[in-house]
Amino acid sequence: MNELIGRVFNFETEVFADSRALYNKLATDGQQPKALMISCADSRVVPEQIMQAKPGDLFVCRNAGNIVPPYSTQNGGVTSTVEYAVLALGIRDIIVCGHSDCGAMKGLSGDPAKLETMPNVVAWLRHGTAARQVVDTSYTDIDDAERVRAISLENVVVQLAHLRTHPSVAAGVARGEIALHGWFVDIHAGQMLALNGDTNRFEVVRGDTALPVAQPAAKRLAADFVKDEVAA
Repeated sequence: MNELIGRVFNFETEVFADSRALYNKLATDGQQPKALMISCADSRVVPEQIMQAKPGDLFVCRNAGNIVPPYSTQNGGVTSTVEYAVLALGIRDIIVCGHSDCGAMKGLSGDPAKLETMPNVVAWLRHGTAARQVVDTSYTDIDDAERVRAISLENVVVQLAHLRTHPSVAAGVARGEIALHGWFVDIHAGQMLALNGDTNRFEVVRGDTALPVAQPAAKRLAADFVKDEVAA
């Protein structure tokens, strides 16, 4: 048997035994995760490890390229997960997390003909086309590796924009109840980058400075204006 699969035998005797009280509480009281993380399915990126989370702390949705399709009436796994996280679990922080050396972003960056045997992957990656377009038209004098990294970072920005089209998220943002975060794991350097919504740039996360936030929780009502000022 695969050595990894074989570790399941240790769950009851070691993992569960060491956290019996926590699992009993979760089984009795239900889950109350603190954040939703939408991350890449890449095996090198483990959301729970990155956030040093315990069972019950984190609601996770993983897929190739940490994609968030724009909202539509067509059902989808990401859409349903976002809706459930916000409306059923009351989550107030949503993180879109990309990473370096991403295979999906390499596919998005390269020749589509190379993915002709994977039509579903090609269709899925179309949700990141805007990131590639941004890089192709706004970045100059970069090599292939830099281009993939740039697309990976811009893809996080694009997926955050898609996330705002989801009604549950849009309503939560307008009420000032939801904060959005854009993260990027640099596997080679062991660093976490976070998008600063004020500067629209990614910054290295440091323990001695405030965590950069893409969109802090703050009430935003576009129609909330002073009528006298408009009339004037």
